[in-house]
Amino acid sequence: MTTETPAENAETKQNNKKRKKTKLEKWFAFLHRAQRVASWGLFPVKKYGHTEPFNDRSYIIVANHLSVLDVLPAAIATDRPVHFLAKKELFEKGIGKWFANKCECIPVSRDGTDVCAVMQAMKYLKEGSFVCIFPEGTRNKTGEMFLPFKSGAAALSIKTKTPIIPVVQVKKIKAFRKMHVYYGEPFELTEFYGKKLTQEDVEKADEVLFEKFKEFYRELESLIPKKKKSK
Repeated sequence: MTTETPAENAETKQNNKKRKKTKLEKWFAFLHRAQRVASWGLFPVKKYGHTEPFNDRSYIIVANHLSVLDVLPAAIATDRPVHFLAKKELFEKGIGKWFANKCECIPVSRDGTDVCAVMQAMKYLKEGSFVCIFPEGTRNKTGEMFLPFKSGAAALSIKTKTPIIPVVQVKKIKAFRKMHVYYGEPFELTEFYGKKLTQEDVEKADEVLFEKFKEFYRELESLIPKKKKSK
């Protein structure tokens, strides 16, 4: 993974100030300000692991999925806009359609095999943007650690040689209850780079991703303060 030196980072920030912000950047800047206000009481958050924003390059944010509010911890992984892969039904009507279009989300089939979605995600990553994927495909209401991961996130990372930022939660987000979120260090599936991926390779890469998430989940469980039992 490449990172900027302090001097390069300062120069990048200065150049970003000179460049006129896009509508999407302005919208996400507003959302980040709103989140900071909400974090004082409505949706307080405690970060673990890598607690600083990831701003130095494009990344694929991969997160487990417990509620519709899971976009919050994923979005605050960076100060920049994030393109979420979202089910096509969200784009059909109402506030979901408005919000998905406003955030320039990527419509995708529930089975995760949408070629157009993959091509759009690759385009955004090539442009230096962030993409967020919920590999479970739907909200986990089972009480189990995770639902089975669908193929897509690992393959996209390999094809574009883009690092993955793991974002893990153990409890569903609720208003006025602190969110405990683990941000793993970015990692790459370099062992699969330069290969013509077979189905077996994709399955192995998915398994590597799944095992890393189980590791981070257990790490977060051990870090969350336990409630004292009343006598």
